[in-house]
Amino acid sequence: MFDRQKKGERAVLVLPHARGGSELARRTAEFSELARSAGAELVGKLAARVEVPNPGFYIGSGKADELAELVRAQQADLVLVDHQLTPVQERNLEKHVSARVVDRSGLILDIFAQRARSHEGQLEVELAQLKHLATRLVRGWSHLDAQRGGAIGNRGPGETQLETDRRLLGERVKQLTKRLDRVQTQRGQQRRARLRNTVPRVALVGYTNAGKSTLFNALTAGGVYAANQLFATLDPTVRRLDDLACGAVVVADTVGFIRELPHDLVAAFRGTLAEARDADLLLHVSDAADDEREALRRVVDQVLEEIGAGDVPQLQVFNKIDLLPGHGEAAAAVAPRLDRDATGKPQAVWLSAAAGTGVDLLRDALGELLGGTRIQAGWNLPLTAGRLHAQLRAVGAIAAESVDEQGWNLQIDAALRVLAPLGVGNAPDAVLMRDLLGAVRDDHGIVC
Repeated sequence: MFDRQKKGERAVLVLPHARGGSELARRTAEFSELARSAGAELVGKLAARVEVPNPGFYIGSGKADELAELVRAQQADLVLVDHQLTPVQERNLEKHVSARVVDRSGLILDIFAQRARSHEGQLEVELAQLKHLATRLVRGWSHLDAQRGGAIGNRGPGETQLETDRRLLGERVKQLTKRLDRVQTQRGQQRRARLRNTVPRVALVGYTNAGKSTLFNALTAGGVYAANQLFATLDPTVRRLDDLACGAVVVADTVGFIRELPHDLVAAFRGTLAEARDADLLLHVSDAADDEREALRRVVDQVLEEIGAGDVPQLQVFNKIDLLPGHGEAAAAVAPRLDRDATGKPQAVWLSAAAGTGVDLLRDALGELLGGTRIQAGWNLPLTAGRLHAQLRAVGAIAAESVDEQGWNLQIDAALRVLAPLGVGNAPDAVLMRDLLGAVRDDHGIVC
């Protein structure tokens, strides 16, 4: 048994891989950056080919011996493994190398704990950490073997410290879940108010360190912290953008995604990720200078599917074109540009948020894509359509109204996405809604 250290900063990285090449190089660079982002000092690396995981160590026993020698030689007190380990594997490695072992999920959770600033973000991270810890209470705390005897009338083996810790952890999880539900209820009310306000919503998504926060600042002058590091910002920031051709929109900066994002973290950050799920348009930001940008885009799309945002329309944004090879000498090849699909619809924007080049093209694309999504018109609704009138009021579509013997004279100001569901089906109100939408289209009443 070894004494657990509360904190270890001299770290050895373990890099399991099935094959070498560019994939290993990419994962090594990314995991090294994750370790530095957590504050670790990297003193060694060990690549380990893993075809079939070892049930005891995940890596082979020979590599485990090699790791123990490397830890002793470098006087490391922390081992970071670029893969998710089972609690048994983590514990066995700790005993074998006499150092603290943290897997990929634990490392990401630690970074999130450091970076979360909002009350909601801190609750989300703590909840994810506790759920991760719940399966690891068997790790090397010697006090877990102690048992507490009872007082008179309550003698006996009592409750083991492990059982006590599990019970206390479960109670804390319940407390956090309730507090987080309250916070997210409040956020949901604010989100519903924005829905009723019918202002189109745009969310920035992308692989971590793709430059989302820098782009957010370039678009909105939002003042969000931006740095060349993984997970520089975690908490969602929302700003109103008024100077587009289509009018006002709401833009949200969200947390960056990464490979093998812990499931507990995805579940806990449901309030944060809801900004992407409820958006009218996603700006999928990619690092244009990254050789693996297409693979990283697929990672982001996979996470979007997991959170229920896979069907939200996307505009691709290729950032950091100033870092592409040939920039300067062959500037025309990487100049800011707007790509369109076969129908002429904006499909991708190439820009540099840091340099401020191409941001105007993005604004133009947003104006086009969000144009025609809002209805501003005067409607006369018969008094017999009381249910439809109530539905319009419930979604915040009525800007002003008066009533006379002919019915309600309404001034409608609402997004088409809010009104369209009211016209679904064969009920009289739905038919009336479709007739009204058709009349507005004929009168060119649809504006952004």
